[in-house]
Amino acid sequence: MDLSESLRLDSDGYLVDLEQWSHTVADELARMEGIRLDQRHWAVINILRDFYRRTGVSPAMRPFVKLAGEELGVEWGSSIALMKLFPGNPAKVAAKIAGLPRPSNCI
Repeated sequence: MDLSESLRLDSDGYLVDLEQWSHTVADELARMEGIRLDQRHWAVINILRDFYRRTGVSPAMRPFVKLAGEELGVEWGSSIALMKLFPGNPAKVAAKIAGLPRPSNCI
């Protein structure tokens, strides 16, 4: 059985049990999204996980862009930069890979 079969995911592909998250799980969730994680992805994942630990919130797109810019530098503080890393809806895709709940204000 491969890892993707053992993960408990909701209908949108988010972890049901957030405690199940690990770096290996993140790699698998990213693979399922067609993404191969590199150091830039991990920088974003780490700030998201830290933000969630402090606030209990998965940020929607606008706060996510602001957080990335504040924590990682101006070049990260744009939706275009984040979309290059996490195509589609960066806030949702990054939260999913980071093992966080779906951002509440994302459609």
